[in-house]
Amino acid sequence: MNRISGRELEYLQKVLSTEFRSSMGSVMTTRLEKAFADYFGCRYAISHINGTATMHSLLEAKGIGIGDEVIVPPLTMSSTSFAVLQANATPVFADIDPDTFLIDPKSIESRVTEKTKAIITVSLYGLSPDMDKIMEIANAHKLFVIEDNAECLGGSYKGRKVGTLGHAASYSFQSSKHITSGEGGMVITNDLELAENVRRVSSLGYAGVGAEKGKITRKDIQDPDYSRHVMMGWNYRMPELCAAVTLAQLENMKDLVEARKKSAELFKEVIKNCNWLIPQKVENGYENTYWTFAVRLDHPRVDWNTFRDEFQKNGGDGIYAAWKLTYLEPMFVNRRLSGREALISKKNLEMYKPGLCPVAEKVQPKLLQFKTNYWNYDKCTEQAIILEKTIVKLDDIPQK
Repeated sequence: MNRISGRELEYLQKVLSTEFRSSMGSVMTTRLEKAFADYFGCRYAISHINGTATMHSLLEAKGIGIGDEVIVPPLTMSSTSFAVLQANATPVFADIDPDTFLIDPKSIESRVTEKTKAIITVSLYGLSPDMDKIMEIANAHKLFVIEDNAECLGGSYKGRKVGTLGHAASYSFQSSKHITSGEGGMVITNDLELAENVRRVSSLGYAGVGAEKGKITRKDIQDPDYSRHVMMGWNYRMPELCAAVTLAQLENMKDLVEARKKSAELFKEVIKNCNWLIPQKVENGYENTYWTFAVRLDHPRVDWNTFRDEFQKNGGDGIYAAWKLTYLEPMFVNRRLSGREALISKKNLEMYKPGLCPVAEKVQPKLLQFKTNYWNYDKCTEQAIILEKTIVKLDDIPQK
């Protein structure tokens, strides 16, 4: 199969044929939002320019800001924490489970204070965290829960679709994701008030937009007394061209997700008898959609770089490292938060240093992320053979 194998070009041509006349509205965006909401069985889907703007919109829509704390995992793309900073709130980092690599509910509970207003979970590598336990904590403390599912489209948790477990969910259509338009994002929720506010936050605070209406019309604004802006908002709207491509990709989502899962199953088979490559643990009742196939390297004599070099020497594709923990990035360590450091308490600022999340600090340097986006299964089979060869070679490294 090819990654672009559906009606992408046809839908793009339909948009181009409108010459972007405002009178044509946002046809593709509206179709995409409806199709996305229908897939999840939820009431509202609000498109965005990317999957960071989505989370910022949600936080702003809930009125989360200065002095408020939002609990996030440290092991993920830093955008999750950036969204908190963009809302002028404070990211508070909870540790991870050593086997699933996902945010640990016990650590979440230990981080809750009177200032905590929200939790952003991350379905890392395509796998949902334990949302029942997280929602139990959230309900006890009246916390807002956002599922950051940029890496998990089509996954399930105990028979429910990932994305329908919290109060709202965020998705990304960036180029590496399960479906893509190069850039783009989506918020889903069943909460009407939240959806109305998210739409306005993401669309310049316009009075004429709403949960299911993404664009103001000429009729709305052709009045000298018309009041356009009812709240502060940003311009986070998804372009029609991106919506057209994403809609076509959504129509092929099942095949695009299955290709990644098929790749992961092949890699799992190769390492099943290797006791030093430990795959991300998937509990019964969870479905992992394998944005990437992640394993923990626990070899007594082989480090990350040695494994990567041997794999590539044998003809393997590049292996991705896990992101440096967000609070250990120079921007946090050096307090270069574009002025937001002035809004964060001294106590919280002093926490951004080694020792904050010891499990994540131990696991992160050991994670190997193998590509799963092989649209040619023969290529994936080739990589699996190379992985097997690499394991055999490294198994023979003598004890020093």
